[in-house]
Amino acid sequence: MNKSLSEILIEKGLFLTALLSCFIILVISCFIFIEGLPAIQEYGFVKFLLGNVWSPNEDEFGVFSMIAGSLIVTFIALLISTPLSVLCAIFMAEIAGDNVRNFLKPVIQTLSGIPSVVYGFFGLIILVPFIRSHFGGSGFSVLSASLILSVMILPTIISVSYDSIIVVPREYREASLGLGATGWQTIRKVVIPSALPGIITAIILGMGRAVGETLAVIMVVGNVSKIPYSIFDPARTLTSNIALEMSYATGIHYHALFATAVILFILIMLLLVVVKGIQKKFSLDINGGSS
Repeated sequence: MNKSLSEILIEKGLFLTALLSCFIILVISCFIFIEGLPAIQEYGFVKFLLGNVWSPNEDEFGVFSMIAGSLIVTFIALLISTPLSVLCAIFMAEIAGDNVRNFLKPVIQTLSGIPSVVYGFFGLIILVPFIRSHFGGSGFSVLSASLILSVMILPTIISVSYDSIIVVPREYREASLGLGATGWQTIRKVVIPSALPGIITAIILGMGRAVGETLAVIMVVGNVSKIPYSIFDPARTLTSNIALEMSYATGIHYHALFATAVILFILIMLLLVVVKGIQKKFSLDINGGSS
């Protein structure tokens, strides 16, 4: 069948849009790497990556403490949010009635639409003083940032996990129930394993959101460039470092901030590689088990 003119135009338009998107990403990536390269060449990549001191006035540009801060804050946020998110998605998809589900979905969507500065302001006014009063210290800490981030990434993990669960074929559930399994056994042994690649993707997407968050973290994490040894210690993340100092950076300091963005870019790329690898592994395991 010959394609109509409108179909051809739509097809070409979508193709050009995809090319434009790839081109924009490529331009941004090249710009970041080109601007960060002078600092890496002058200071040394290994020294920049593993250095533990960030002091622009003394020409010290080590980002290891900020890598550690970013990963620790993100990991704790995921530890808090992942169980809550997955359980909420299971409840919405498998247990809740239509009225409850119709109530929860817009509430979760509202959470995802709240600006990050509002989360940060809440943490600054409520969370930081609470931690200061009950646990000591300044209150500006890894724990404060992790708690704020855990709430911010809840909608992402819940939504993607929910979509992954509801697309599990109904025949799987009916077959399990027909063999005498209970509803919970069906969810635990059939539905969750089938939806696991999508759930893992949801967790990684939440991780990417947490790693890239800036404003809310700046307001509550303390912004001290040292490795945190306790959840009540202040820290500084890679994104916070760029946002705090870019407005006045010049010379090698300016390029070092772009080099920090390069490290952040590499971390995000590694996350994407992990997503693809995990998805492929679990897809093969599930397909092999089903066959």
